[in-house]
Amino acid sequence: MKKDTRFLTRTAILLGITLIVQYMKMPQLLTGSLVNAMLIIAGGTVGTLSGITIGLLTPVIAFLVGILKFPPMVPFIMAGNALYVYLYSTQRNAILRIALPSLAKYAWLSVSVLYILKGFGIKVPPPVVKTFTLPQLITALIGAAIGIAVTSVLWRSFSNEKM
Repeated sequence: MKKDTRFLTRTAILLGITLIVQYMKMPQLLTGSLVNAMLIIAGGTVGTLSGITIGLLTPVIAFLVGILKFPPMVPFIMAGNALYVYLYSTQRNAILRIALPSLAKYAWLSVSVLYILKGFGIKVPPPVVKTFTLPQLITALIGAAIGIAVTSVLWRSFSNEKM
């Protein structure tokens, strides 16, 4: 399989799995953790661009199909996801691969919902503030841990694949 075809195929499959997770009616802790895990799995197995692509598409699709009900958050979630995958991909230390992207995504989304949107005069409902603050740190940490564990298993199977 050519490298471009492999990239597109794997990214599309991982995007599809991520969208299925988003559509399932699960608590935020589970959904958020699994979506974050998928971002890490895509970034760790297919490449940083794959993870960022999925991270950019999922909030837009979530809004378009009615899962995300507060449209002003879409660009902030996109940026947070891209930051999450990028920081994961730049770290070599296992602890930093979990902690740094998780803390950065949490900080970005918290600042966005608490200050940036309000600075633009957008009234942010309390449930939205609650969703995009501390739970984001928890789901990012859990997602990174799951994603790293799954990625290590997948890398072992990819290493046996014929190019």
